[in-house]
Order: sequence, then structure tokens, then C-alpha cells
Amino acid sequence: MTSGPDDRKERLAQALRDNLRRRKAQARAVTTEPPPAKPDPDR
Repeated sequence: MTSGPDDRKERLAQALRDNLRRRKAQARAVTTEPPPAKPDPDR
């Protein structure tokens, strides 16, 4: 098995896809969190 530029390119592409998927998942998790409770105005 040769570890040429194609192999490196493939690994880089996979890493980038992983990174993007992780960031998307994190962003989705953040948006699904309930908004911070507003402080009571009468308190």
C-alpha cells in the first residue's frame, strides 16, 4: 500500500468532513438548548 499524495489528500478530506460534521452537531446542540430564562422584572 503506497502512502502517496493521494492518500494524504484522502485523509485530509476525511478529517475536514469529520470536523465539519462535529461543528454542525455542536451548533445544532447549542440551538436546541432552551433560551436563558429572563430575570423576573418584579424581583
